[in-house]
Amino acid sequence: MFEVHRKEVMWGGRPLVLETGKIARQADGAVMITYGGTQVLCTAVAARSLKPGMDFFPLTVNYQEKAYAAGKIPGGFFKREARPSEKETLTSRLIDRPLRPSFVSGFKNETQVICTVVAHDMENDPDVIALVGASAALTISGIPFLGPVGAARVAYVDGDYVLNPTSEQMENTDLDLVIAGTSEAVLMIESEASELSEEQMLGAVMYGHREMQTVIDAIIDLAEECAKEPWDYSPPEDDAALVEKLKSAAESGLKEAYKEQVKQTRTDKVSDAKKAALEGLEEDELEAAGGILKKIEKNIVRGNIISTGTRIDGRDTKTVRPIVSEVGPLPRSHGSALFTRGETQALVVATLGTGQDEQIMDALEGEYRENFMLHYNFPPYSVGEVGRMGFTGRREVGHGKLAWRAVHPLLPSKDVFPYTLRVVSEVTESNGSSSMATVCGTSLALMDAGVPLKRPVAGIAMGLILEESGEFAVLSDILGDEDHLGDMDFKVAGTSEGITSLQMDIKISGITEEIMRIALAQATEGRNHILDEMGKALESARDGVRDGAPRITQLQVKKDKIRDIIGTGGKVIREICEVTGAKIDIDDDGTVKVAATTTESADAAINWIKSIVDDPEVGVIYTGKVVKVVDFGAFVNFFGNRDGLVHISELAPQRVAKVTDIVNEGDEVRVKVLEIDGRGKVRLSIKAVAAEDAKESAED
Repeated sequence: MFEVHRKEVMWGGRPLVLETGKIARQADGAVMITYGGTQVLCTAVAARSLKPGMDFFPLTVNYQEKAYAAGKIPGGFFKREARPSEKETLTSRLIDRPLRPSFVSGFKNETQVICTVVAHDMENDPDVIALVGASAALTISGIPFLGPVGAARVAYVDGDYVLNPTSEQMENTDLDLVIAGTSEAVLMIESEASELSEEQMLGAVMYGHREMQTVIDAIIDLAEECAKEPWDYSPPEDDAALVEKLKSAAESGLKEAYKEQVKQTRTDKVSDAKKAALEGLEEDELEAAGGILKKIEKNIVRGNIISTGTRIDGRDTKTVRPIVSEVGPLPRSHGSALFTRGETQALVVATLGTGQDEQIMDALEGEYRENFMLHYNFPPYSVGEVGRMGFTGRREVGHGKLAWRAVHPLLPSKDVFPYTLRVVSEVTESNGSSSMATVCGTSLALMDAGVPLKRPVAGIAMGLILEESGEFAVLSDILGDEDHLGDMDFKVAGTSEGITSLQMDIKISGITEEIMRIALAQATEGRNHILDEMGKALESARDGVRDGAPRITQLQVKKDKIRDIIGTGGKVIREICEVTGAKIDIDDDGTVKVAATTTESADAAINWIKSIVDDPEVGVIYTGKVVKVVDFGAFVNFFGNRDGLVHISELAPQRVAKVTDIVNEGDEVRVKVLEIDGRGKVRLSIKAVAAEDAKESAED
């Protein structure tokens, strides 16, 4: 019944298995990929016909994690998987980015790739496995795909590169890098690093590219056995007469428009030139005209950069646009920054919270808490457009995570700075690399909030123009049009000491080690310039947090005292919080964190906790309040919730006939601990305090 084809190779010390022919046989391509004990079902399907008027490639990639893969039942009321998690969204993007440029140029049929995690061994992350499986499914599908594409994860542990590290190895790595590419070149990079050098990062990229050849060869072997017949597809050729017609009508106007250095004015002139060129065209010519005009536009911009070294806005290839950095534009926030680079601007706000504000992450690997969140927003007005405001898109999630990776390695540990951090980047203007503006703004906003970053972090986006002749130009701090019309988007973030994040996407068949080396060197120069400009606003973190931000004090108590602080059903800790206004977090190891916005509130909560976990000492004088008066004495609350008895004989040096002659309920008194008996009852004395005071006065 089944015609199963299977390929198995050893890769990174574990077996990698590609299998097809048994599951999802109606898909154009379907591969069950297994690595260790993790399995992902990857399918690819493309529409047989092209939708009329389609002017882009409608590729959709859906990566989905099923709870049953980890032997779990989903949380929530409905008990089924719902909207994609951040991990699923990011992995969908990760798969999409190297696959998209690998289809035959001009192919615009609707295409869908679905990767479903069906088993997870808690050691091997499914993301890279899914990417390899998606590539295999497309390669055997017959769809016009110029694969295969390989991928690998690279760690850097104790000075050595590690291929496809396990979850345990990832806990001690200085690098988390995912790379994808073909047998000849690199297509995509995504990484987080602990201030590694350019050479170390480039070494990791080349190591990953070498090691991924194993899976590329396995996919080729599988395809040679079972690939479907390639589709009868050839890219449509442009109408030569229409090309010449549009070229003569639009070229001069577009050249003139691209001399304009102001973005909005340039955009208007480009639009006017295109409109003029489209006038008089027949209806059947209009559909093809858009793509032809884009090619004319692309050739003008790229040719000018290659021939003259001058870019759209008049810069040379290495110059970074003017930068203005400001901190504290929002005085009521805990920390804020306004970072402007040319026509790109980000308003970034940092908020400090407590452990109660940590985000609970429910992943296949298990539940964990995240104390650093970075949210990136890209409203339509930032590019002068009218657009729909809705839920967070994949692009916003991806850009936010890129900035998160860039800053994360520089954050202080929770032991040093026990706060939950939330950063929000509002992109208020955009003309290229708003994600890198977010990195710069986040660094400044956190330092403005008093977060002790090891060093400031900056980011820069690099571009590439690569002609068929082999001529190329690497561009620093690219504009939106240069990103749109160029061949590469290469983002590098880091400090003065090294790289913390590197992301690369390309639109061509790959780039070489030589081009990457030049791009990294040029990015270092640009990043250092940006750090110098940021330093004019703020060089390091402010001392202490702002007024209005919670101040967190840590105490260490014995583990057996935790239940006393919490009380039955949480009664005690709730009372402390309600009375003092402080927030209290208690860890299982006995670490108690008290957060309050005023010193008085913090001190009150700390003293209350100390009174619960500490014991009063005999011979020590305390200040307390009379809580009850009886015939034989007065009960005084002197140590947290601890009360003691001042016998009538200990109220004053002289004989006391009536307790209320000396003290009444509500009076504040100073008492000395005379005795604590075996049952915990405390005997106090006011008379002894008076005697000590008299003795001190006599000595003075």
